[in-house]
Amino acid sequence: MRNATIRQLQIFSVAALHLSFARAAEQLHLTHAAISLQIKQLEEVSGAALFDRIGKRLYLTEAGHILLDHARQILQSLKDADDSLMALKGLKGGRISVAVTSTAEYFAPGLLAEFRKVQPDVNVRLLVDNRDAVSRLLLANEADMAIMGRPPADMEAEHVGFAPHPLVMVAAAGHPLSKRSRLLAADLADETMIVREVGSGTRSAMEGFFREYAIEPQVAMEMGSNEAIKQAVVAGLGISFLSRHTLGLELATGRLAVLKVEGTPVMRRWNLVRHKSKRLTPALGVFWDFVLGSAPEYLKRFE
Repeated sequence: MRNATIRQLQIFSVAALHLSFARAAEQLHLTHAAISLQIKQLEEVSGAALFDRIGKRLYLTEAGHILLDHARQILQSLKDADDSLMALKGLKGGRISVAVTSTAEYFAPGLLAEFRKVQPDVNVRLLVDNRDAVSRLLLANEADMAIMGRPPADMEAEHVGFAPHPLVMVAAAGHPLSKRSRLLAADLADETMIVREVGSGTRSAMEGFFREYAIEPQVAMEMGSNEAIKQAVVAGLGISFLSRHTLGLELATGRLAVLKVEGTPVMRRWNLVRHKSKRLTPALGVFWDFVLGSAPEYLKRFE
């Protein structure tokens, strides 16, 4: 293993996290062929196959699991060294990696832009995925902290709620339900629902809402993108349950309507989350404080 490179270990760690060379290529801004080549070279160095491909799915081999544990320790030690050196310099040249759930991507880039105005020397890397994937990024130390709804239940995490997060039922502006001043949850029982994928915090909140009223929603389509869902609802393919913070443009242009359903909006909280073992460097500390202090007011623009 002495001939393995840090870059190979980084690529392997990301590919093992997602169990996908395509996802690793997307995250690392490399080609699929470059990922495959680096993994192949690492397998030659280690003398063992690191992945098994069964059908269309990728799995870690026993050797892959062993190497992944060591790779993460090595990369963590390097990151700790980097953080300690950065701490000597204060904020100058600091780097942070922030993961956000796909619903938060509507406000997170703007919030980061505001942060960069006051801390231009801090380099911020933004990762966007669904709730389950963001939790894995925190656990694997691929992200320093996260902006998400419900914090991970299976991880020792520090988390602080910083702003309300309303979730609502939406329909096309011309939908018959949009004309009614008040709806019971039972009025939605026979409506075609377009929903987020399993693993999404929005999907979990929707299921909790219907469970509270003992209703089995009529799910016709499942999509991994809020944008795709909104376009499907505008096209009249069904209604949906989405974050109010994702709807600004469609509501302003009159393409979507928020349905006035009992029990809605379902109120959640946006949380800032980090692993308990994550040490706050000067850069991380100032970003943490910035979000807690500035995000509540900033999010009012999306209501």
